[in-house]
Formats: sequence, structure tokens, C-alpha cells
Amino acid sequence: MKILLATHYLARTGGTETYTYALAMELKRLGHTVEHFAVVRGAVSAMLEEEGVPWMQADHYDLVLANHTTAVKETFRRGYTIQTCHGVIPELEQPSPFADAHVAVSEEVKAHLKEFGFDSIVIPNGINCERFCPKKPVSPTLSTVLSLCQSETANDFIRRCCEKMGVKFLKCNKYTDNVWNIEDVICQADLVVGLGRSAYDAMACGRCVLVYDFRDYMNEYLGDGLLTPDSIGRAMTHNCSGRSSRLKYDEQSFIQEMQKYTPMLAAWSREYALEHLSIQNAAGKYLDYYEENHAKK
Repeated sequence: MKILLATHYLARTGGTETYTYALAMELKRLGHTVEHFAVVRGAVSAMLEEEGVPWMQADHYDLVLANHTTAVKETFRRGYTIQTCHGVIPELEQPSPFADAHVAVSEEVKAHLKEFGFDSIVIPNGINCERFCPKKPVSPTLSTVLSLCQSETANDFIRRCCEKMGVKFLKCNKYTDNVWNIEDVICQADLVVGLGRSAYDAMACGRCVLVYDFRDYMNEYLGDGLLTPDSIGRAMTHNCSGRSSRLKYDEQSFIQEMQKYTPMLAAWSREYALEHLSIQNAAGKYLDYYEENHAKK
């Protein structure tokens, strides 16, 4: 098929940008002709072009996979459009009436779309598990913690906790320390702190993950705690956003949560990502969803 991937922002690294890139590469690997569009072009758009995924050239596509309301508005006339909604709060993530079908990244988002009268299926954000993989083993005991938090308020808090524990602290805030090869940074750590896509990337790299951050747009600390076989189901219902449990920590309780680290839990993280979060699974579900809905239409 001829497929267009459309998103709002491809100027620098971020969750949706990394996801768009991974999906484009997987669809291309499957033999589809893939082009892309962004309202705001930039570094990620340039990388897609270098990898043989050119800027939008055709007037019509078999399928348009769009991520944001702005991208849907700009491209929906060019083909059957499936909009993926990645959240419930940002305006860009709200469902567009111009889309032919909708995908939610979590059960929380699916319920949100239903409130607006839109049916959807859940397809979690897919990860390229060949790129995001364990490049080095984790330590037998916790020695290095990486924060992928987008808030320096949270980073300062985690740094203080690490200092009290005597473990190394690293941080990579996408707004101040933006890097493309984030998997290399992740693999320097034993335990990674972050939300959403950051959590999934770290799981694919075989790291323990602690879901936590402070988000200014909610003026609230959000946390689901350490991801384990017992907690992952609940956390995934809200896209590992911290909104599932909304755990609050002081320094002592946060240190206690990090002390639950084990190499076996890190190995489980990798296994879970391979089974549930791979980009191959996600791409297959999108294509199946298109075939099912397009046939009905």
C-alpha cells in the first residue's frame, strides 16, 4: 500500500516523534511505500528523508496514519485516515471528526474518546526492540539511576534521593538535554525514572522502570511506582502516565521504592516489551484495523 504518516511535530526527539520514525521504518520493511508529513518539520523529518521516507508527494494514499488533530486536518482528504490519540489532556490529542477511525494508546484514552462518541481500539506505542535493546548488563545491585523526567523539579528530587543512597544519578530531560540515541543513555543505567514512552523505551532496553514525574500542565506529581508483573497491568491502562495510581513520595518512600530494584525485574522488563510493545505488533494491528474498517466502509 501507499501510506502517509502525519504528525504535528518532527523538529526534535520526543515520544511521538520516535514512535513515528519506528512505525515508518517498520511499514517500509514490510514493503509498503511510505511518505510523511509534519506541521512542524525539523531534525526527525530530515532523518526520515535520509532513510527513504520522503516528504508527502502524492495526492492520494491508501492509508493515512495521523497522530494529532492538526495533522488530520491537513491530510484527511488524501486517503482513509486513522487518527491515533496519545493522551487525554493536550488539545492536539483530542479526536478529530475528520478521521475515519481512531486508535487509543491506552484504555484511559479509549474511554475518553468514547465520551466524545468515537469508537476505537487500543494499540500501545510500539518500540523498535532491535534498536532499544540491552547493550550492556545491569548491575547486581543498584548503582546508576537515570531520570528521563521532563521536570527539573522532579530531577532535583531524584538527585537528592540518589545522593542519600550513594548511587550515581544521570538525567536526560528532552527539553534541555535532547538526544536522538536515547537508548545509549538508557543502557548506562540500572533503573530508569520516567513516564509513558520513556518507560517503554527503558523496558525494551532491559532496565527496571519507576513511573514518576512532575507535570507542570497538571501542577501535580504523577507516579505508578516500580513496574512489576503485578503492577504493569494497572499502569498500562493509563499509558504508564502515573495517573493510574497517582502515588506521592517523600524522599524516604522514594528511596524505598528504588531499593526494590533487582536484575531479575530488569530481565522481565525486556521480556514484557518484546511480547507486548514491539513495533512489529503495533504495525500489524494498524494494518488489520485498516482492513477491517475499510472493508466495512
